[in-house]
Amino acid sequence: MRIISGTLKGRSLLIPKNFKGRPTTDFAREGLFNVLQNLMDIEDAHVLDLFAGTGAFSVECFSRGAASILCIEMNAQHARYIRDNFSHFQIDNANVILTDAIKFISANSETFDLVFADPPYDLPSLEVLPDMVMKKNLLKPDGLFVLEHGKRNNFEQHPLFLQERKYSNVHFSFFGTSQP
Repeated sequence: MRIISGTLKGRSLLIPKNFKGRPTTDFAREGLFNVLQNLMDIEDAHVLDLFAGTGAFSVECFSRGAASILCIEMNAQHARYIRDNFSHFQIDNANVILTDAIKFISANSETFDLVFADPPYDLPSLEVLPDMVMKKNLLKPDGLFVLEHGKRNNFEQHPLFLQERKYSNVHFSFFGTSQP
């Protein structure tokens, strides 16, 4: 897995061969960031990465100048990989919290410019995740929530839905705090 753009462009993430998860492909991540750059300025953004997995999304945000990054990951081994990458790339404006993302959403009171969630596609609460994020006011005014999901889910009827992008089997739904 490589960093697509920014100060770390072309460098590879440290991901062990025995990583148990479904990392977002470079192709899908590149497409996602192409859309994001047209919707917001990541530079100086405060970013929340839910279900952080490899932390690739977070490292990509750092490479593009994010002011701060908070990763939420419940798998201790994955959290360690993320911390190792933060150390490897000398990212000091990022933190990893080892906890369940749903519990974090319920207990959190911080707000963010960008919230990204890449939950397991079979997560029982995936359908209500946008509502959970919005009801807990995780987004700053004009903030953006991006949910990665499979083809079984469709969020077009959600009142804060902005758009969906598909990259092979990977779908990204974008939500805003207000309609454009």
